[in-house]
Amino acid sequence: LSMKLSSRESKHSVSSAFLTPGATSSTTTARRQQTLVTFSFFALVTGVGGGTVRDLLIGAPVFWVHDWRVPAVCLATAGLIWVTPAHFWKGRALDWFDAVGMAVYAVFGAAKSLSFGVPLLPAMMMGVITACVGGIIRDVLAGEPSILLRPELYVTAAALAAALFVILAGLGVSLIAAALIGAVSGFGLRALAITRGLAKTFLHNAWRTPLAIRGLKRSAQSYNEAFAKVDLI
Repeated sequence: LSMKLSSRESKHSVSSAFLTPGATSSTTTARRQQTLVTFSFFALVTGVGGGTVRDLLIGAPVFWVHDWRVPAVCLATAGLIWVTPAHFWKGRALDWFDAVGMAVYAVFGAAKSLSFGVPLLPAMMMGVITACVGGIIRDVLAGEPSILLRPELYVTAAALAAALFVILAGLGVSLIAAALIGAVSGFGLRALAITRGLAKTFLHNAWRTPLAIRGLKRSAQSYNEAFAKVDLI
């Protein structure tokens, strides 16, 4: 399995070049009117950052160092976006591409970790690292708010995809079925965050709940005080 995953890593990068966070990082950099070299650097760091950290942690050869096609795809993607009119990337298009890439990377990272003998829980974490760390590195270097601190379901969606894959694989479900279920579930949760602001709604309700509780306490306190006055009379 580990040999299959290693051989598929570059194929996965090639086939999902436009779904990787590298495209998002490139457009972010473009908005700041950086040079093509800086543009390509951000695409490479974002595209391979999570997988690099994962491979170092699980003791695997760093995938893109041993396969020239992976950095080539990242750089080619950056070059393509560089020459593409900016209006092509407005709106939610990049969010959807990134959502698909996030879900696929989370499952793939967990699968590769399992193939190297990593236990279930750490393997799930490796899936989240694969999907998210590249974007975190990009945000730190670009001086942008980290995805960890934004009020949106991103890391949670990656964790759902990786967790479902690991659990189902551990229960003996075929890897293909487990991967599809995990990726679709993670993408679905992220889609709800994109279309309906799921995390923002949750945070708003979480903020209102303590206020409601405090309001009930104040009402009860006022009632008790009024009842005590009646007793005194």
